[in-house]
Amino acid sequence: MGNSFKNLGEAELEIMQVLWKCEQPVTSSFILKQLRGQRTWQLSTLMTSLSRLATKKFVNCDRSTGVNLYMALVTEDEYKPKAGKHFLDKVYHNSLQNMVASLYNSRMIQDSDLTELRKYLDHLELEHDREEQS
Repeated sequence: MGNSFKNLGEAELEIMQVLWKCEQPVTSSFILKQLRGQRTWQLSTLMTSLSRLATKKFVNCDRSTGVNLYMALVTEDEYKPKAGKHFLDKVYHNSLQNMVASLYNSRMIQDSDLTELRKYLDHLELEHDREEQS
């Protein structure tokens, strides 16, 4: 993906989520069917978005078979950390504490979420300690 992070719009992300679930290249008609319920698009609208994703180097279009086949060039695991960091920088001035406080104060996350987060952080700390001792 290079050094310059390219953020996806909501619709582009929905398309990428379809592609990330596919183990092989798929047609635009397949993508359109998968998006039913989320988007009421005409094929031309989807094609415009796929073209934009190709320009951003997120998607490859293979035209060699006579049928355009689309596949993701960027994996979900490559995109998510960069998108999360971009969001944290942009919305919460790179403060995870501000984000959690905001979500907690607005009741978007519950005490049970914080307990789960605490357990996860404890787990990470244990893993880190084990790695340092090896």
